[in-house]
Amino acid sequence: MDVSEPVADFAMPLCATIHLCGSTITLVTCATAVMLMTAGLEVPTWEVMLPFILMLGVTMVAAPGAPGGAVMAALGILASTLHFPEASLVLMIALYLAQDSFGTACNVTGDGAIALWLDRLMSRSAKSAGLAEQQG
Repeated sequence: MDVSEPVADFAMPLCATIHLCGSTITLVTCATAVMLMTAGLEVPTWEVMLPFILMLGVTMVAAPGAPGGAVMAALGILASTLHFPEASLVLMIALYLAQDSFGTACNVTGDGAIALWLDRLMSRSAKSAGLAEQQG
């Protein structure tokens, strides 16, 4: 992707341990699907979903990089915020594991975009510093 080596050495290990975009999108859509399929669970309003999504984002920073680690880290939030009973939590685990590779692909693509963005930002900083040295 033509990312400079220092940026790649910084961005890729950091991004590989933070599972934000793919895992968060997957968990929110799976949770919504489970709520729609399960009798007794209402699809919550934005006043409930927004704090859930924000807490999920924080949790995904610390989610383990093992397959299914994100859903295991999110079980407490699903139970406490969205009031999932045990059967719904089990269904969430099954749904998440069935499509975990798609979430991983989204995470990797997002990591590449972050590396490209960082590389562009760093090259602009270097150009600005070079111009300042030439003028000074």
